[in-house]
Amino acid sequence: MSHGTNAAVMEAHWGGGAAPFGASWQKTMMWIFIVTDGLLFSGLLCAYGFLRMATEAPWPDRTKVFSIGFIAFMTFVLISSSATMGSAVTASKLGDRKKTTLFLLATIVGAFTFLGCQAYEWTEIIHHGARLTTNPWGAPQFGASFFILTGFHGSHVVSGATILIITLIRHLMGKTPAQGVEMAGLYWHFVDLVWVFIFTLFYLV
Repeated sequence: MSHGTNAAVMEAHWGGGAAPFGASWQKTMMWIFIVTDGLLFSGLLCAYGFLRMATEAPWPDRTKVFSIGFIAFMTFVLISSSATMGSAVTASKLGDRKKTTLFLLATIVGAFTFLGCQAYEWTEIIHHGARLTTNPWGAPQFGASFFILTGFHGSHVVSGATILIITLIRHLMGKTPAQGVEMAGLYWHFVDLVWVFIFTLFYLV
């Protein structure tokens, strides 16, 4: 392939136009948002790691603070909702409105199930005396780490559930194209992936 042909191909994929690398501007903006939000979560997790290493007081044994089986169930629910979201995106691309509706509903149910479990977890931890500045199991920084990490992620789950509900309503009204469902799916997959890192680094390691 000649240099001129290569240049033409690159120009077709990235010419500063409306669809860089064949992606719509909506998808491009969503990916930019996901990358920046991912960096924010990375910063929080790195700060947590530094705080834990720098703390002289013993870090609590998570198996004595949390029910790891319950947290694993929450993780399973969120991962399952990611699978139903992927099915909704596929169904919308195939033009199957009934399956798209069904899988969006299943994803929303998964989102609220996770939020309900997280609310129960917070209630139990607060009941045992954990606060942002205190922790009955050891290092006081543990409480702040828990509430900030899980709370910030929980706010993303709330916003994701809101986006899913709006997407479903607009889909039922015939106003959401397949790309709209895909955009909601990208955000939801990101929220699920972030939780996998929080579950691994905060609850297990």
